[in-house]
Amino acid sequence: MPVRIRLSRAGAKKRPYYRIVVADSRRARDGKFIEQIGTYNPMLTKDNPERVKIDLDKAKDWIGKGAQPSNRVQLFLSSMGVGEKPIITEKTKKHLPKKKTKEKSEEKTAEVKAEEKPAEEKTAEVKAEEKPAEEKK
Repeated sequence: MPVRIRLSRAGAKKRPYYRIVVADSRRARDGKFIEQIGTYNPMLTKDNPERVKIDLDKAKDWIGKGAQPSNRVQLFLSSMGVGEKPIITEKTKKHLPKKKTKEKSEEKTAEVKAEEKPAEEKTAEVKAEEKPAEEKK
Protein backbone atom coordinates (compact mmCIF):
# COMPACT_ATOMS: atom_id res chain seq x y z
CA MET A 1 0.00 0.00 0.00
CA PRO A 2 1.68 3.28 -1.13
CA VAL A 3 1.37 5.71 1.78
CA ARG A 4 1.72 9.50 1.49
CA ILE A 5 1.89 12.32 4.00
CA ARG A 6 -0.25 15.04 2.46
CA LEU A 7 -2.76 17.80 3.03
CA SER A 8 -6.47 17.12 3.43
CA ARG A 9 -8.69 20.17 3.02
CA ALA A 10 -11.26 21.23 5.58
CA GLY A 11 -12.85 24.58 6.32
CA ALA A 12 -15.45 26.68 4.58
CA LYS A 13 -15.54 28.16 1.12
CA LYS A 14 -12.67 30.66 0.67
CA ARG A 15 -11.51 29.90 4.24
CA PRO A 16 -9.17 26.93 3.77
CA TYR A 17 -7.86 24.86 6.63
CA TYR A 18 -5.80 21.74 6.08
CA ARG A 19 -5.06 18.63 8.10
CA ILE A 20 -1.67 17.02 7.55
CA VAL A 21 -2.55 13.35 7.26
CA VAL A 22 -1.00 9.99 6.48
CA ALA A 23 -3.18 8.36 3.83
CA ASP A 24 -3.20 5.75 1.12
CA SER A 25 -2.20 7.57 -2.07
CA ARG A 26 -5.10 5.99 -3.96
CA ARG A 27 -7.71 7.57 -1.66
CA ALA A 28 -9.48 10.87 -2.39
CA ARG A 29 -7.88 14.07 -1.14
CA ASP A 30 -10.44 14.58 1.62
CA GLY A 31 -11.25 10.91 2.00
CA LYS A 32 -10.35 8.31 4.58
CA PHE A 33 -6.89 8.63 6.16
CA ILE A 34 -4.76 6.51 8.45
CA GLU A 35 -3.60 9.15 10.93
CA GLN A 36 -3.63 12.92 11.38
CA ILE A 37 -0.19 14.24 12.29
CA GLY A 38 -0.70 18.00 12.08
CA THR A 39 -2.54 21.04 10.78
CA TYR A 40 -1.91 23.92 8.39
CA ASN A 41 -3.88 27.17 8.43
CA PRO A 42 -2.89 29.37 5.45
CA MET A 43 -5.14 32.20 6.67
CA LEU A 44 -2.71 33.02 9.47
CA THR A 45 0.35 35.23 8.93
CA LYS A 46 3.58 33.53 7.91
CA ASP A 47 5.35 34.36 11.17
CA ASN A 48 2.54 32.94 13.33
CA PRO A 49 3.62 29.70 15.06
CA GLU A 50 0.05 28.34 14.83
CA ARG A 51 0.17 28.39 11.00
CA VAL A 52 1.84 24.97 10.69
CA LYS A 53 1.70 22.40 13.48
CA ILE A 54 3.25 18.97 12.89
CA ASP A 55 3.97 16.18 15.35
CA LEU A 56 7.59 15.62 14.26
CA ASP A 57 7.93 12.28 16.08
CA LYS A 58 4.98 10.83 14.17
CA ALA A 59 6.21 12.32 10.89
CA LYS A 60 9.70 10.84 11.34
CA ASP A 61 8.15 7.49 12.28
CA TRP A 62 5.98 7.40 9.14
CA ILE A 63 8.86 8.49 6.90
CA GLY A 64 10.92 5.71 8.47
CA LYS A 65 8.16 3.27 7.54
CA GLY A 66 8.31 4.43 3.92
CA ALA A 67 5.64 7.12 3.66
CA GLN A 68 6.41 9.76 1.03
CA PRO A 69 5.60 13.39 1.93
CA SER A 70 4.00 15.60 -0.73
CA ASN A 71 5.98 18.64 -1.93
CA ARG A 72 4.11 21.05 0.35
CA VAL A 73 4.50 18.82 3.42
CA GLN A 74 8.16 18.26 2.55
CA LEU A 75 8.61 22.07 2.53
CA PHE A 76 7.05 22.28 6.00
CA LEU A 77 9.23 19.45 7.32
CA SER A 78 12.42 20.91 5.83
CA SER A 79 11.69 24.27 7.50
CA MET A 80 11.41 22.36 10.80
CA GLY A 81 14.72 20.58 10.21
CA VAL A 82 13.44 17.18 9.04
CA GLY A 83 14.55 16.13 5.57
CA GLU A 84 15.67 18.17 2.59
CA LYS A 85 13.88 20.94 0.76
CA PRO A 86 12.14 19.62 -2.39
CA ILE A 87 13.31 20.67 -5.82
CA ILE A 88 10.63 22.87 -7.31
CA THR A 89 10.81 23.02 -11.09
CA GLU A 90 10.46 26.22 -13.07
CA LYS A 91 6.89 27.20 -13.83
CA THR A 92 5.60 27.26 -17.39
CA LYS A 93 5.42 30.57 -19.16
CA LYS A 94 2.19 30.02 -21.05
CA HIS A 95 0.49 32.83 -19.14
CA LEU A 96 3.01 35.38 -20.45
CA PRO A 97 2.26 37.26 -23.69
CA LYS A 98 3.70 36.01 -26.99
CA LYS A 99 6.41 37.87 -28.97
CA LYS A 100 4.07 39.79 -31.26
CA THR A 101 1.90 40.92 -28.38
CA LYS A 102 4.98 42.08 -26.46
CA GLU A 103 6.21 44.07 -29.47
CA LYS A 104 2.82 45.75 -29.89
CA SER A 105 2.65 46.69 -26.22
CA GLU A 106 6.21 48.06 -26.33
CA GLU A 107 5.32 50.19 -29.37
CA LYS A 108 2.25 51.54 -27.61
CA THR A 109 4.23 52.45 -24.48
CA ALA A 110 6.87 54.16 -26.66
CA GLU A 111 4.14 56.18 -28.40
CA VAL A 112 2.59 57.19 -25.09
CA LYS A 113 5.97 58.29 -23.73
CA ALA A 114 6.66 60.29 -26.89
CA GLU A 115 3.32 62.08 -26.50
CA GLU A 116 3.94 62.84 -22.82
CA LYS A 117 7.34 64.52 -23.30
CA PRO A 118 6.17 67.41 -25.50
CA ALA A 119 3.33 68.08 -23.09
CA GLU A 120 5.81 68.28 -20.21
CA GLU A 121 8.07 70.62 -22.20
CA LYS A 122 5.12 72.92 -22.97
CA THR A 123 4.18 73.18 -19.30
CA ALA A 124 7.78 73.98 -18.43
CA GLU A 125 7.81 76.77 -21.05
CA VAL A 126 4.54 78.21 -19.72
CA LYS A 127 5.89 78.22 -16.17
CA ALA A 128 9.09 79.92 -17.33
CA GLU A 129 7.07 82.65 -19.06
CA GLU A 130 4.92 83.24 -15.96
CA LYS A 131 7.84 83.80 -13.57
CA PRO A 132 9.35 86.87 -15.27
CA ALA A 133 5.90 88.44 -15.46
CA GLU A 134 5.51 88.00 -11.71
CA GLU A 135 8.95 89.45 -10.99
CA LYS A 136 8.16 92.67 -12.89
CA LYS A 137 5.31 93.51 -10.51
